[in-house]
Amino acid sequence: MFDFAEHEDREATQEIWLPTKFTPMFRPPDICQGVRLFRHRTHILFDHKEKRLGLGVEGQRSRRSAGDFSVIASLPQLYPEWLGDRTFQETHRVRFPYICGEMANGIASPEMVIAAAKAGLLAFYGAAGLSLEKVAAAIQMIRRSLTEDYVWGANLIHSPMEPNLEQSLVELYLQNRVTRVSASAFMQLSPAVVQYACTGLSIKDGRPQRKHYLFAKISRPELARHFMSPPPQKILEDLLKDGCITASEAQIAKSLPLSEDITVEADSAGHTDNQVLPAILSTVLELRNRLQSEYKYLLPIRVGAAGGIGSPNGAAAAFAMGAAYILTGSINQACVESKLHPSARKMLESMTFGDTMMCAAADMFEQGVKLQVLKRGTLYAVRANWLFELYKSHDSIQSLSPQTLQRLETEIFRMPLEKVWAETQAFWEKRDPRQLIKATQEPKHLMALLFRYYLGLSSRWAIDGVKERQFDYQIWCGPAQAAFNHWTRDSFLAKVENRNVALVALNILEGAAQILRAGQFRSFGVPIPNEAFEYRAQRLITESDTSKEHEPSYA
Repeated sequence: MFDFAEHEDREATQEIWLPTKFTPMFRPPDICQGVRLFRHRTHILFDHKEKRLGLGVEGQRSRRSAGDFSVIASLPQLYPEWLGDRTFQETHRVRFPYICGEMANGIASPEMVIAAAKAGLLAFYGAAGLSLEKVAAAIQMIRRSLTEDYVWGANLIHSPMEPNLEQSLVELYLQNRVTRVSASAFMQLSPAVVQYACTGLSIKDGRPQRKHYLFAKISRPELARHFMSPPPQKILEDLLKDGCITASEAQIAKSLPLSEDITVEADSAGHTDNQVLPAILSTVLELRNRLQSEYKYLLPIRVGAAGGIGSPNGAAAAFAMGAAYILTGSINQACVESKLHPSARKMLESMTFGDTMMCAAADMFEQGVKLQVLKRGTLYAVRANWLFELYKSHDSIQSLSPQTLQRLETEIFRMPLEKVWAETQAFWEKRDPRQLIKATQEPKHLMALLFRYYLGLSSRWAIDGVKERQFDYQIWCGPAQAAFNHWTRDSFLAKVENRNVALVALNILEGAAQILRAGQFRSFGVPIPNEAFEYRAQRLITESDTSKEHEPSYA
């Protein structure tokens, strides 16, 4: 720690204090420029004449004599790659501490995964809601486009109503060497998720080695505890008995957390508990520290942040709180690689704060689980909640009033209920015939399947761009999209056709580095103007933009 008083009157006679290559910056515009040069070693200077602090940037010529200044502190270069926990990049072989999240129904598309991987980011394919055949085809497409040097993953969403779906997806991932999986919306541990994390565990040079990395997306401390603790003994015993894991894998698993990458999700798109990031992240970080000490893990547990991160300031705040990495979701589905239809992306372009709403979820409809969607320009949220209220207050379709039945046929389904049920039957006969057996025994379950027909198709309409159904588009969206739109409102990124996941990610990271640098200077007492904490989006160079006219270059 530097003592300002000790250096106030020191003569700048030694080169270590003020080499002539340091440029003092005292006027606000100059200080802002100094903050933006965060890739350079920068020195905090004391102006003996004016009795105030300023900045000196290494590699630039001084405009005053050396005797006017003393160097009282030095800060090394700061790069976007250095944000967060460096073990994240080392473990997962990526350049940046940034994840493109798994927007469901393939919205986080193979194209998005490929583009992110080539930019040095980690991305998860949005497998939730898709058939095994479609997921398998997407995996093959990604493999054809990326060499083994690139790292990527896919999503495993909790499916309590269809446990076999979870198991089949895990088996697909293991067979196709998908080495990173993001587990989302889990309310409790399942055998399938434990099997994935434990398969391939080994010991090398006395240290445990993973073959498959499980990222656990959580929004409650009790769920974080499950994933940060060793797998339950009962599940390990059952998996061992069924031949799903080996005795060696089961033994090694007892000394490891189920997941070493915990993504704390705050107020996000889709499934969310609408948490406030500082509150939930700090709680999980403290829990991580206690469990790490209690179990004496040889490998570190990393805690990342997600939900509401749609600008450099949001990213900087997450890193400042101790996030090992950040994950974005909402803002990526408005990018050109997204499978969301251009008409739906355009709806996201103009959304602002207050334009989202919580409504019934299709996959966990019967449990009353809700998710966050776009409210502006669509009636989906209102209609989905109405269907759930009908489900709660009635035991069967037959118990609904004639007026309600007419509204269902004309406004919601736009076809007779008999035809809706016929299409519903055809769907479940292929996916899970047991649901139809249950429906014949329980009229209330039949009603749930009918209502889920609308809830499920509404997201497909947004992906396929069904024009006559635009007011029924289900577009998952959180406040991050509003923050992103506000940040980019006067830049080239204001238009969705200019957004790609690499450019968005690099700008957020670049801006976060600048903002954190400004905070470092302010903590030393340098008079940093407010403008230094504002970063404007730039046309940063990626692999798809080989022009050399812009700095910095990420090519």
